[in-house]
Amino acid sequence: MPPTTDVAVESHALTRQLTLRDLVLTQVLCVVGSSWVGVAAGLGRAQAVVWIAAMALFYLPMGVSVYFLNREMPLEGGLYVWARTAFGDAWGFMTAWNIWAYGLCVAATILFGIPTEMAYLIGPSAAWIPDNHLASLAIVLAILAGLTVASLRGLALGRWIHNVSGAGMITVFAVLILTPFWAMLHGTPLHYSPLAMALPKANLYSLALMGQMFGALCGLEYIAILAGEAKAPTRNIGLSVVISSPIICAMFILGTGAVLAFHEFQPLIKIDFIAPIPQTLRFAFGNDGLGNVIAIAAILLVQLRLLGATSYIFTGVTRLPMTAGWDHLIPEWFARLSKRNQVPVNSTLVSAGIVAALLTLGSAGVKTAEAFQVLSQASQELYALAYLAMFAIPLVGAATLRARLPRWVSWTSAAGFAFTCFSFLLTAYPFVDVVDARAYAAKILGTTLLANVVGLAFYWSRTRV
Repeated sequence: MPPTTDVAVESHALTRQLTLRDLVLTQVLCVVGSSWVGVAAGLGRAQAVVWIAAMALFYLPMGVSVYFLNREMPLEGGLYVWARTAFGDAWGFMTAWNIWAYGLCVAATILFGIPTEMAYLIGPSAAWIPDNHLASLAIVLAILAGLTVASLRGLALGRWIHNVSGAGMITVFAVLILTPFWAMLHGTPLHYSPLAMALPKANLYSLALMGQMFGALCGLEYIAILAGEAKAPTRNIGLSVVISSPIICAMFILGTGAVLAFHEFQPLIKIDFIAPIPQTLRFAFGNDGLGNVIAIAAILLVQLRLLGATSYIFTGVTRLPMTAGWDHLIPEWFARLSKRNQVPVNSTLVSAGIVAALLTLGSAGVKTAEAFQVLSQASQELYALAYLAMFAIPLVGAATLRARLPRWVSWTSAAGFAFTCFSFLLTAYPFVDVVDARAYAAKILGTTLLANVVGLAFYWSRTRV
């Protein structure tokens, strides 16, 4: 059966603004987070082996699923629509719920890292900022207010924020990858070997870091949430996956190699899992002269990426209630659009309020690194549940839908499903210093359970009316 045509999938008269260039840059912006090269560097010289294994077992299956499922259903809402078509309203709603909750948590997580990035930007005199809860909260809430205003302007503004941020992230990684060569030219005896093929240590810490690769590599399907606002989504979303993937994989492996080279040279200094790129740039370029100027410029671009990624994730968060409202799974109040910009105003304001609450709660009474990781890990657990639904579609979804997919897609989906389960089980294990490891795990798993209980209760209350 031929794929669905674009003419047949108009989504409530939304304006189609996103071009192929927008989609490719946004894929890079979404997938390549600035903290993951630090997490992977914690694996030492096994980082390349782990990256390659995760790319084969998860990233490739994810790309295949996104390509073919979007080809069949290039509709606003993305994975929510795919799951609802394959499994019905209940599973579709819970998939949307988990993506929405993930987006809220990860938006808060990204914003939470900005004060740390700012400290590296300003220099040693600003080292106090990240652990000053009041100052950090004031900074991130002010940024959230600005992003909310930008979101209310719609993708006419948002897509340029995302494009500039995606291009900036590529530039930052180019600088990061070149930093070992800069250091060696200036007499620093580094050993830069990004493609070393060592095996990871056989312990729980290494397994926990390997489980983090899910969070590092996921996100290709997120752009499909905006399919109703993309030009020729049947063709361009799949093509954006094909074009961006080799760029993303090279950025991760070579960038991690650069972070690791400086960490091995100064092993007594712990990797900063919140801001490994600014930390590495300061190691490489120092705090004086031309090196200081280069470091400041690159860290500014990292900050720009954080803002762009938050804007993009937040945009998806606002669209999911809109599409669920169209399907009458939640009150249509969430689907009301502004006349001028065609933006779901009510959904945007509610989502901004929840992110603000998460930032406030996340900064209360714990170390900065622990609060950051609790938010990050909880978001991964929620996203993993949505990914399990995506990978299950070619395996046990509606027979009519499975018949339209190539048979071999079920094999890649099985690999992706298994890797996602592996990551889900290891997410609650802490790989940063925490006040209480059991309390840390309880926060992550409790947040995931509570979010899904609330979601199910909300769905049942709506369907029983």
